[in-house]
Amino acid sequence: MNKTAYTIPVDGKVMACLDASIYADSVIDHAAWASVRLDSGLVCLHVLDRETAHSPTADYSGNIGIDTQSALLEELAELDAQRSRVALRQGRALLERAAQRAVAAGAINPESLQRHGTLVETATELEDDVRLFVIGKRGESVDFNKGHLGANLERTVRGVNRPLLVTSRKFRPIKRFAIAFDGSATTRKCVEMVSMSPLLKGLDCHLIAAGSEDGKLRKGLDWARQELEAAGFAPQIIVQPGDSEQVISTQVGQLDIDLLVMGAYGHSRIRHLIVGSTTTAVLRSCTIPVLLLR
Repeated sequence: MNKTAYTIPVDGKVMACLDASIYADSVIDHAAWASVRLDSGLVCLHVLDRETAHSPTADYSGNIGIDTQSALLEELAELDAQRSRVALRQGRALLERAAQRAVAAGAINPESLQRHGTLVETATELEDDVRLFVIGKRGESVDFNKGHLGANLERTVRGVNRPLLVTSRKFRPIKRFAIAFDGSATTRKCVEMVSMSPLLKGLDCHLIAAGSEDGKLRKGLDWARQELEAAGFAPQIIVQPGDSEQVISTQVGQLDIDLLVMGAYGHSRIRHLIVGSTTTAVLRSCTIPVLLLR
């Protein structure tokens, strides 16, 4: 692997993508943890989404008189303006609370940033100065009972070209992590990025692989062990036959893993076929934070 291809800016910042969901505290806790580990600045980002900031209004112009219609339109416009002002104040309050929580968790002078637009557009625009994005698994509008991932998460994973930490609902100290490994170029890149970054240094390291330990997989695991050992890790390797999602889920539980590292969607057609991919299935079922790398 060509290590010169690693282009994540080491002077970039950790960006916490916040909304009013129950994941907000977890996002800032994980972002503060990463900021301290990486010795990077922290930015708390809140985006006022154009699609949700203004609710659509029905057109009753054919059913009411001109004077009534004009008065109604003025009233609706004022209601929209009020909603926008309330959303703006709520966002500022969210950012203020997040900054205070980040400082309490050890982050130094966190910044606050509020933008209008969509999260993926904003993240893409800002990513040149970002080392790591942190985002909750689900946003404020997701039906938790159906187990759906947040639309912002899926779009952001597809749209940005930076590592992305998908948080669990609550933060817990991260002591051991696992890399989901299959010998592919993507998972080899994961090993290289983990080896070069200070984010996980000093933590217990595991490699989890699904399938049979044949020559190709064995060769890949031997390479990964050497890379990680050269970086100061002492990786434990677990190979289990079976479906990737099931093997990963089972081993994460049995090994009491605190953080899972996986390859994000590559640049192939699978980027546009998210539902059904192993990464998405693991994200849906996993109760620990997942670090997505590409």
